[in-house]
Amino acid sequence: MTTTGAPVAPGEDDAPAPSEPRYGFPQALWRGMGRIPVPPPLTPRTWRSPLRGRWLTSVFGVVLLVGLPIVILTGLLSYIAYGPQFGQAIPGDVGFLRLPLFDWPTSPSWLYRLTQGLHVGIGLVLVPVILAKLWSVVPKLFAWPPVRSIAQLLERISLLALVGGILFELVTGIMNVQYDYSFGFDFYTAHYWGAWVFIGGFVAHVAIKLPTMVRSLRTGGPGRWLHDTTAETVPEPLDDEPGHSLVATDPSPPTMSRRTLLGTVAGGSALVGVLTIGTTVDALRPLAVLSPRGRSYGTGPNDFQVNRTAFGAGIAPTVGDGYALVLRGGPAGEVRLDRAALAGMPQHTATLPIACVEGWSETRTWSGVRLRDLAALAGVPEPANAFVQSLERAGPFARVTLQGNQVLDPDALLALRVGDDDGGPMADLSLDHGFPARVIVPALPGVHNTKWVGAIDFRSA
Repeated sequence: MTTTGAPVAPGEDDAPAPSEPRYGFPQALWRGMGRIPVPPPLTPRTWRSPLRGRWLTSVFGVVLLVGLPIVILTGLLSYIAYGPQFGQAIPGDVGFLRLPLFDWPTSPSWLYRLTQGLHVGIGLVLVPVILAKLWSVVPKLFAWPPVRSIAQLLERISLLALVGGILFELVTGIMNVQYDYSFGFDFYTAHYWGAWVFIGGFVAHVAIKLPTMVRSLRTGGPGRWLHDTTAETVPEPLDDEPGHSLVATDPSPPTMSRRTLLGTVAGGSALVGVLTIGTTVDALRPLAVLSPRGRSYGTGPNDFQVNRTAFGAGIAPTVGDGYALVLRGGPAGEVRLDRAALAGMPQHTATLPIACVEGWSETRTWSGVRLRDLAALAGVPEPANAFVQSLERAGPFARVTLQGNQVLDPDALLALRVGDDDGGPMADLSLDHGFPARVIVPALPGVHNTKWVGAIDFRSA
């Protein structure tokens, strides 16, 4: 056993660092870069935490390896739910990155609530883990020379896509959840392309580092490091990557154990989860203290989330005066129905969630006329799709095309009234929630449940 240098775990020899890193082709270039004097943070002695090492990084990595694919998959499903086959997903032209398209189902009615809730919820819960993972590998991000071979150059490029992509997605995603668009560009477009940059980096990084992660977890084992107190905490053995090692060459005395660090990160994720879950689960809504724009949006059953107010959409308080819904598509031409005529038609009631891309959702009881009854009245009983137009004159979601299965679903409504999800009294929709009438379709993204509906064009092909 050595008696000098960094402390080592009991029963293990102190592995000496090789005198010089191994260089690939062209050796002279990389070796010459390595001999250039560099200031902190590019010197290994800058990073002195005794906790860093392959095992700790691998623990964070395995959590992300489970969670991030869920975030990726649910994000891509959200894009499909917006109906890219109708050109209404953003961005529209994605070239060779075009996803396999299918008609978004209406059953179960909580499908979009689940997928988007997981996308936002797990994404937020993973923030402390991502930050801890970046902290654990920061010595490699500043290693000098930055590369030692062509193969490592390709790895560093993939790492740039991974780290840059995930930070971009996190920052813009969190700002979108908080309705903060001060970044000055279209969120949907940037988030989609940024996701593919991140996915490319993620896949490449997993392919390169998975064997190292598995080997580190096997050799370390949970009991090897988690049982140590702060006083017993020592650096991991030096690995075989001189100049690019995670293990500190000049470690500081430990101020916490690895167990405490992992517990702190887990506690941070749990806290974020508690503060987030209330935006999706109705019973836990009082916990959603970080919900944007306050938590009061109206009175009675109309007291639920509003993304776009009537004022913001340019809808006048007198919109109900002289209101008439226009139905088109049938052989007899236009059919016009005022609100009294709509209220006189057979009414259907359904308890359905409404869920938005920001991750929030609410369950409400809706009452109104089935869309399929309106299609039949218009003379198109089996529409291939329906083009819904809002009285709102501008805005990216003032128009939407619904799939045939969405029009014909028995719970798809042109809603006139709303109630709580407990079967209590119903009330007319408030102006901010779409009065005189709005679309409500099971499992549809919230922005496509068009408010202030003025016309519906039922199309047979």
